[in-house]
Amino acid sequence: AEESEIEEQIKELEYAVDNVQSLLSSLKDEENTLSEQISAEMDAMKKINDEINYYERKQREVHHQICELRLHQTNKVTAFGGDGVLRLLREIERHHKAFSMPPIGPIGAHVTLVNGDTWAPAVERAIGKMLNAFIVTNSEDACALRKCAREARYNFFPIVIQRFSRPRLIIPNHSLPQTSHPTTLSVLHSDNPTIYNVLVDVCKAERQVLVKDYNMGRAVAFDQRIPNMLEVFTLDGFKMFSRGSVQTVLPINKNLKIGRLRGSFGDQVKEFESHVSNIQQDIYQRKSRKRELEKKVQDFNRKLDNKKKRRLDVEREFMAKRMKLQDMQKSHAVDASLLPESTTNELLQEISDGKMVIKKKEALLETLKDKINEAEEKARTLKLSFEDLGESTKGEVEAFQKAEEELTEIEKEIHNAEANKLHYENIMNNKVLPQIKEAEAKYLELEKDRKESYKKASVICPESDIEALGDRDETTTEQLDAKLKRLNQRLMHESQQYSESIDDLRMLHQEKERRILRKLHTYKAFRERLDACQKALDLRWKKFQRNASLLRRELTWQFNGHLGKKGISGHINVSYEEKTLSVEVKMPQDASSTIVRDTRGLSGGERSFSTLCFALALHDMTEAPFRAMDEFDVFMDAVSRKISLDTLVEFALAQGSQWIFITPHDISNVKNGERIKKQQMAAPRS
Repeated sequence: AEESEIEEQIKELEYAVDNVQSLLSSLKDEENTLSEQISAEMDAMKKINDEINYYERKQREVHHQICELRLHQTNKVTAFGGDGVLRLLREIERHHKAFSMPPIGPIGAHVTLVNGDTWAPAVERAIGKMLNAFIVTNSEDACALRKCAREARYNFFPIVIQRFSRPRLIIPNHSLPQTSHPTTLSVLHSDNPTIYNVLVDVCKAERQVLVKDYNMGRAVAFDQRIPNMLEVFTLDGFKMFSRGSVQTVLPINKNLKIGRLRGSFGDQVKEFESHVSNIQQDIYQRKSRKRELEKKVQDFNRKLDNKKKRRLDVEREFMAKRMKLQDMQKSHAVDASLLPESTTNELLQEISDGKMVIKKKEALLETLKDKINEAEEKARTLKLSFEDLGESTKGEVEAFQKAEEELTEIEKEIHNAEANKLHYENIMNNKVLPQIKEAEAKYLELEKDRKESYKKASVICPESDIEALGDRDETTTEQLDAKLKRLNQRLMHESQQYSESIDDLRMLHQEKERRILRKLHTYKAFRERLDACQKALDLRWKKFQRNASLLRRELTWQFNGHLGKKGISGHINVSYEEKTLSVEVKMPQDASSTIVRDTRGLSGGERSFSTLCFALALHDMTEAPFRAMDEFDVFMDAVSRKISLDTLVEFALAQGSQWIFITPHDISNVKNGERIKKQQMAAPRS
């Protein structure tokens, strides 16, 4: 009954282990599914991030193009070489004596499109880098132009040598392509005959045909066989030509700058600004999508963490039940050959000795049997030899007799071995076997006692806990009793001191650990946010300090620039720490080179002019739709007043905002202009 009860418990444990294992496998499957979903969302988020980077890079490129177009609005020459061509023109003007004839260029600044900007992309594709080219009249001027280019650090531009005295070329109609489509030369206009001749001689502009799209370009270039036609260019940017039977189509050159020949850069700026707004809208949409994906990933991660925690709990439960099952199986299926060491060592030793003796005798018996078989075989051989050779070999009779003697001796040894065998068998049956049976009976009794003791000990402490304590073979029973007594005393003392049970304390400890873990996660998250905020604050503070320093320098530069119109120099000291602003002025007539650090040390006119320059420096750094000034020329002499009025008018015209100047003095010296209005009140009656 006890055996069946143990087997029933083992079956119940096996069933519970199987259930926990199936639950564990389902949790692992759910965890893998969540991991795959997280991976898919991360891939989608990476793809969106790549798109955001692409659009941001495109936005920067368009912003750069807008800046270039605004620069071209200021000076059209910069469209054909940027700031480098301006430096080159200044060097040409500075070394004008080195040229026999002033160079002409860049070519793009001297040509215009006829009848609108429709063919601008195709013309720029056809002429290409020749729009940046300069024209000189001989090789000596070309060398001088190269020298100027090196000094201006602008070297990558074509130089064309063409005699300026050559008249404008006249191209007959039969030398032109016989087509209704325009040519590059027909849509360009230039008042300079030298540029016209270069377009014909170098660029072959009269033989370059312009079409609208790719299909029309293929028809014109390859199907119609138009005479005098060199190349075909489309508004899309394709270049097509045929040389003999070979037809060639070159794709769009993405590095080529388009739009430099257009008459108005404002429309291009508006188009690019509209394009930037569309790009910003796309970036905003993708960032919104990225934030949604980040939220989904966070939700998935949270679910995955919950699944992992639950899986770990189930794994711990599974390991506990499996260990319990193994313990029960181990206790149920103990090997019958194991004996207690304390009572059966001597009997086992005697049994093993007897078995060793038996094995030795059996080995000796086997050896003797082999010898007997060998001797019998030899005897038969000898007998046959004796019978066959008896008559013919009388000389060998002695040898046969000797062999017979050996055979007799062997037979005696066999009889002795058989007698010994019977002796040891009697000893085994009479002495050893009864002792073995008695030892086996005693072993079964001790094994039964051990099982009962094991069950009693398992109630007090599981075997796994004893194994976890390590090897305790050297500990005696008295030591264990003393230690158990001390532990019981400590348990009673602790139970009196703390009313809670061990399970309650264990649950309280686990709850505290979970709360500490949550607090640690919260602290880590806040620490990361705090570090990010600190980095952002440091970066913004550095930018603020730099902007403040640059604004201070700009204020001094503007102030000094306005003072320089009267030959005065000065400096503005701004202290952000002390929140002070002081003005230093150095007059040109001051031979001692001393600096006036207090405006009260200046005359009335000098003080008014310095104050005016300081006000203009501030106005140049601020924005306002209209401004007004009154009594700005107090105590000034006529020369200072004229300089002040001219400075104010020029500044107002450059700013583009509305200014109102009020002065009781004569304003007839102020220059007239479309944007300047003078209003003079009638003199008061005496």
